[in-house]
Amino acid sequence: MSISSINYGSSVLGAQIRNINQQLTDLSTQLSTGKLSQSYSGMGTNEGFAIASRAQLSNIAAYTDTITNVNVNINLANTALQSLTTIRSTVQTGSASTSQDINVNGQTIAQNTAAAQFGSMVGVLNTQAGNRYLFSGTAYNTQSVADAGTIINGTATQDGLKTVMAERQAADLGANGTGRLVQTQPTPSSVQVSEDVAGSPFGLKIAAVSSTLTGATVTGPSGSPVSFSVDLNGVNPNNGDKLSVQFTLPDGSTEQIDLTASTATPTPVGSFAIDASTPVNPNNTAANLNTALNTAITKLANTSLVAASAVTAGDNFFNTDGSAIGAAKTNQATPSAPISGTTALSGTAPSDSIAPGFAAGDSITVNGTTLSFVASGATGNQLNVTDSIQTLMSKIDSITGTSKPSTIHGGSITINTNDAASLNITSSNTAALGALGFGSSPITATQPPLRVGSSPASSATTLVNGSANTVKWYTGNDGPGSARSTAVARVDDSVTVQYGAQADEDAIRSQLQAIAVYGTFSTSPTGQYSGAQVAALSLRTTQALTPQPGQQKIEDIQTDIAMAQNTMKDAGTRQTQAKAQLQTIIDQAESASPDQVASEILSLQNALQASYQTTANLAQLSLVKYL
Repeated sequence: MSISSINYGSSVLGAQIRNINQQLTDLSTQLSTGKLSQSYSGMGTNEGFAIASRAQLSNIAAYTDTITNVNVNINLANTALQSLTTIRSTVQTGSASTSQDINVNGQTIAQNTAAAQFGSMVGVLNTQAGNRYLFSGTAYNTQSVADAGTIINGTATQDGLKTVMAERQAADLGANGTGRLVQTQPTPSSVQVSEDVAGSPFGLKIAAVSSTLTGATVTGPSGSPVSFSVDLNGVNPNNGDKLSVQFTLPDGSTEQIDLTASTATPTPVGSFAIDASTPVNPNNTAANLNTALNTAITKLANTSLVAASAVTAGDNFFNTDGSAIGAAKTNQATPSAPISGTTALSGTAPSDSIAPGFAAGDSITVNGTTLSFVASGATGNQLNVTDSIQTLMSKIDSITGTSKPSTIHGGSITINTNDAASLNITSSNTAALGALGFGSSPITATQPPLRVGSSPASSATTLVNGSANTVKWYTGNDGPGSARSTAVARVDDSVTVQYGAQADEDAIRSQLQAIAVYGTFSTSPTGQYSGAQVAALSLRTTQALTPQPGQQKIEDIQTDIAMAQNTMKDAGTRQTQAKAQLQTIIDQAESASPDQVASEILSLQNALQASYQTTANLAQLSLVKYL
């Protein structure tokens, strides 16, 4: 019989010692690293919470990076917007100045300043953050606006603002320089003034006439084209009697001419001479009235009309609005009487109505919204068949949201819209629509940029789309949706911010437009009406640069992006608090307590020492000693 030797390595005691050594190694690692284990498997049952918390921390880190980047864009955009308000203030101060000294280039110092500020504004609008243009909307890789020189002067193939303004001025003044008005004396005792073409967008439009001229008969304004006449009927007016004529200008403003009958010598400005010959001849007074009226109209045309034309040309070039202009139409009762705002839509009684008219059951659809005709008791999107054309236009305006109300003048309806591309009007009764002056369906607006429709411009009667031969000033995104929604960032699990901006937003576009027109307009340094032209344009520029209630302002854009910044700040605060809580969960699941580890190491060292002592005793054991 043989006795196997005691194999220490395979003994229970040896295994125990190896286990203690391994525990000491693990505890030493914990003591040096502060972690329970170097592998997920050794972390324990709470490691799942730590893994989830670490994933959330990773998300927060990504959100923090996003917030940092977006804040850079917002800060740059806000700086740019603040620059725009400074530019606005500078130009407005200059335009409000009473000094109208014109230099050899036909401009004032204030206009020269505006031209320079226009260049600065274009530079601001082309601000970049990295490779992102801040005012291009979703087209952030594209320059926001064309270069200043290109916008004003055009290119070899495309006209700029200067050419558009020159064409429009020629069209508004007309060949005779009287605002497209035709003035005659049908009889020796009368004077007549008429617009040259019904439905034309150009020139002065006769709005109202009033008179205190003793013995005179005033007719109109009426007809198509609109006209008025004054017949003295062979009677001299009294000294101080007055004729007043109000005109609407292309920019929507109104001006009034007042002419006073006078016996003074010389005849005062704004007056006409009462004939004092022997015997008295009232026909001479009529001739004097005709001359004074022509002088006053010519002055109005070459001062305020020129300024209004420049402003309107700027709108034609920069703005997205447009109009649908119908042909001049008459009512059913009196073929010579044009339809007006009071004309009924029914085609039956009252006699002042269109023919054919609308009937109950008919409808008109405006940009997808349907207006239905009923016999009576209309509510909501309904119209009574006896309602007026003005009621219909108001309904259309409420749907399109136009800032410029639709009008009717000389039997011609003009439907205005802030977005020419979207206007679409149809009707189940196309014949009645034709009676309103719109012979084709759907009714659409001429899309900008708008240009004078024929040559020579002085006799043109229409505006046409000029996109093929006109500079496109805004080159960024111009799709649907709000400008702010063109840049969206997620800054928390359930929070997004919108911080986009576009150079064609109303507040920015209108300011750029006003400054461009003011800085581009020039006149003759020695012209009879040059000072008055610049004065009239300066007044309009000051008004255009004054923020109006209900209209977007640069400050509104700043407020929007400030709100986005505040939202990100709140999200960042919450995330900072969440980071601390999540780190606590991870630490609790993965961290090892130094005191506890040290205590366990001491305990294991004592156990190991005892094990080694036992091992030593066993190592000295022999069979003899055992027996």
